[in-house]
Amino acid sequence: MSRPPLSLAIVSGKGGVGKSAVAAALATNAHRHGRKVLAIDVAGGEGLAVLFGVGSLAFQPRELRPGLEVLAIDRSKALVEYLQVQMGLPQFATLGPAARAFDALAGAAPGIREIVTLGKVLWEVRQGHYDLVVADCLPTGQVSGLLRAPATIAELVPTGRVRQQADWMRDLLLDPVATQLVLVTVPEELPVIETEDTLEYLRTENLIGSHRIIANRVLPALQSATAGSGLAAEAAALHRSLFSEQQEWLRRLPPDRTLPYLFGLLTPGEVAARLADEMDRP
Repeated sequence: MSRPPLSLAIVSGKGGVGKSAVAAALATNAHRHGRKVLAIDVAGGEGLAVLFGVGSLAFQPRELRPGLEVLAIDRSKALVEYLQVQMGLPQFATLGPAARAFDALAGAAPGIREIVTLGKVLWEVRQGHYDLVVADCLPTGQVSGLLRAPATIAELVPTGRVRQQADWMRDLLLDPVATQLVLVTVPEELPVIETEDTLEYLRTENLIGSHRIIANRVLPALQSATAGSGLAAEAAALHRSLFSEQQEWLRRLPPDRTLPYLFGLLTPGEVAARLADEMDRP
């Protein structure tokens, strides 16, 4: 039986739509199906740590259970690794003077910081140690700049090792089999419009090989009508109104998968596990 192709899921979405929960669910679901998975916190928050029930994440992978690991991007350490591993400068064991000079360059040259951050994610894919890398990435307002970094570097640097790194990164991003951008939204006006704008920009700039849209927190249809008056009837009327509005936004998008609004008191870990269950629904 052939080994499944290496793949990368880059998860983004407008703030507040449950992007990190979906990223954790994707990683959990893939692990349940026997794939070796690395989840990466690119955004620099605590989302994945909370959802996986760990106190904090480090730059080195942390094993949650056999076959499922997680790490967080540390830009300073990512820079050192970039200089050592990808640029072939092993003498930079710490952020010494030359690395600080590179950091100063990163502040002036567009795309340098982004290429270092994105490079860590893509390097983990290229190494082939995992079947799936899930990157909990920046919100949609910022992810386009991150994905454009290899093209930006290619435009600025005509030859040399930096250009070579940018080229293989861009090739990996544009590979529709290996890489997929997962855009998470909720069926409301602002998140849907921001998702549409992001997709249009990505298509125009040709920055990603494939994408899919996941609509989160989708209300179910009420199975029976609630007649009369009182709080139950008012709640039912509100539910039907919100459901109808959500359906309009879903028709406009439309998503490749919907995930339900989870009612009740659930811990972050329970949310990720429940959403992982939903990933297997037809």
